[in-house]
Amino acid sequence: MKKLLGGAVLTLVVWVAGTGLSSATLPIQKQAKAAGAEAANCMACHNEKLPKKDAMTLNDKGKWLSAQKETRKVKVVDGAWAKDYKEKK
Repeated sequence: MKKLLGGAVLTLVVWVAGTGLSSATLPIQKQAKAAGAEAANCMACHNEKLPKKDAMTLNDKGKWLSAQKETRKVKVVDGAWAKDYKEKK
């Protein structure tokens, strides 16, 4: 019984620790790549290599995608929109 309880506690700790990472980053990145947009890593839209939900900042592309989310009145960014982003020069 102690082993089962210990395993459950360990699983819970790992799960809670992992929820700090932005869970949408990889699916959005995969959508962007599939659409032909350049998205080599998280820094395609964020200023951090591994953004966390509670401590992340967006670069210009990320801000544009976030604005698109608001404009389109959806809950989640679609990575395919990244192909329409025009970099400021």
